[in-house]
Amino acid sequence: MIASIPFPNVSPELFTISVFGMEFALRWYALAYIVGILIGWRLVRATVCKTALWGKDGPAMTAKQVEDLLFWAILGVILGGRLGFVLFYQPAYYLSHPADILQVWQGGMSFHGGMLGVLVACVAFSLRHGLRVLSVGDLVAMAAPIGLALGRVANFINAELWGRPTDLPWGVIFPGAAAQDCPDVVGLCARHPSQLYEALLEGVLLGAALIWLAYRRGALKTPGRIGGWFLVGYGAARFAVEFVRQADAQFWSPENPMGYALQLGGGLGLTMGQILSLPMIAVGLLLLARARRARPAQ
Repeated sequence: MIASIPFPNVSPELFTISVFGMEFALRWYALAYIVGILIGWRLVRATVCKTALWGKDGPAMTAKQVEDLLFWAILGVILGGRLGFVLFYQPAYYLSHPADILQVWQGGMSFHGGMLGVLVACVAFSLRHGLRVLSVGDLVAMAAPIGLALGRVANFINAELWGRPTDLPWGVIFPGAAAQDCPDVVGLCARHPSQLYEALLEGVLLGAALIWLAYRRGALKTPGRIGGWFLVGYGAARFAVEFVRQADAQFWSPENPMGYALQLGGGLGLTMGQILSLPMIAVGLLLLARARRARPAQ
């Protein structure tokens, strides 16, 4: 067997408590959502309090409105993420089992759906309070990579969304079917830790770049600039990682071993993650073009 890294002995659950005969568990994935939202909230709140970062119209909102936006954003993440997974990845199953749509504790969340949910929530919140939609979106975009990084680390701990087989020395032997279901491999199968790739690209690097743009390059003075770079950065990172990420089971077949949701011919195609990332990149580029034409407020 080639050199590889064994999967760390970490339980997906931090602890389990029993109350009146019922067990309740706190999982790393839930903790990642909670911590990501709290850190993002603190970052946004601190940013709106620094008037020097903004143009002549001032911050996008008040510190009190940031707390109100938090509730709207959480609602958008949960509803959008779940409905996105249902519609993008397993519509036939959930059409036959509609009651399962509400069982979010069983897993199944889509980032692209969550992003659309947050987008709708931000637009509705901005219109209700008479705020600049693009500036509110910039704040949410700047905070989003924090939750993305923590969420991908939680995916790794859960041993889910793993990558394709690899012979690279940092390949990880994930437990269960991931270690066994590898053609042409003798012994246990090492796979790309694609969750950690995404945590680094979509979370750490993208988040650091957006904060640098906001705090050092005055990007918040041009509405849509931060949001545009977020869409382009996430879309490009996700598109690239899809090449080493294991295909979604519902798209895989012996005739389609790469799990393409759209086959282009000649052995080429696009995964569902890549298909959903292309509109993000396109919209991001439009926002950046608009921001480039706009003159920052002095």
